[in-house]
Amino acid sequence: MAIRLYRAYTPGTRNRTVSTFTEITTTSPEKSLVKSQHNRKGHNNQGKITCRHKGGGHKKQYRIIDFRRNKLGITAQVASIEYDPNRNARIALLHYLDGEKRYILHPRSLIVGSTISSGPESPIEVGNALPLQNIPLGTAVHNIEITPGKGGQIVRAAGTYAQIVAKEGNFVTLKLPSGEVRMIKKVCYASIGQVGNIDASNISIGKAGRNRWLGKKPTVRGVVMNPVDHPHGGGEGRSPIGKSHPVTPWGKPALGIKTRKNKKYSNNYILRRRK
Repeated sequence: MAIRLYRAYTPGTRNRTVSTFTEITTTSPEKSLVKSQHNRKGHNNQGKITCRHKGGGHKKQYRIIDFRRNKLGITAQVASIEYDPNRNARIALLHYLDGEKRYILHPRSLIVGSTISSGPESPIEVGNALPLQNIPLGTAVHNIEITPGKGGQIVRAAGTYAQIVAKEGNFVTLKLPSGEVRMIKKVCYASIGQVGNIDASNISIGKAGRNRWLGKKPTVRGVVMNPVDHPHGGGEGRSPIGKSHPVTPWGKPALGIKTRKNKKYSNNYILRRRK
């Protein structure tokens, strides 16, 4: 993937960058793997806003992604690499030998025409899915299961990968993209390779309207509000927040306060916290 730069013809193009989409091979999705989705825009079933700063955005359809990779022992060929409006990674359409079609996350360097498979006996090649116990140490993996059979839940964003650093007993130790080192059951599946579209984090939005296309509404700082709207609000002119530490609109500590539960079930599996 490459990034396209703009000359400053307008204020909106001065700092704007977009993907070149050179890896995309088709513009229309597979109809059998697409379904409509209702965008609540931050409202609950009563119409009240329960999640701020959401709304608008371009209409989009959901692509059904195979995170489980549970079609074992049957090889598939990569038919196309497509754009997915619901995630920053690309997706790949697979045609299995038995005629079934599925979408998966597109790993880096996987090309159209490649053959991939999933199962304990699959070779260690990009795109294949295997149990963690069958993957050599030092291998980069993505789309990793936490609960066996539930499907990949972590390391799915563009450009991310985890590294297998140790195996002991019923667990495999992984170093995650956040820097966290944790243990996962050895029977959990993971896909070989790094997620594609590695330059997604380098794209500059360029103008506020582009964020509105993505369904993001403007955010207003609490310090410029009135006291009735935010604990930071009020005062004459440009005044400080008037508190010992920043807080949320509902009075809870913000900026640097850890919010993870102290008694969470997975605490015993985490060997080193994320930074």
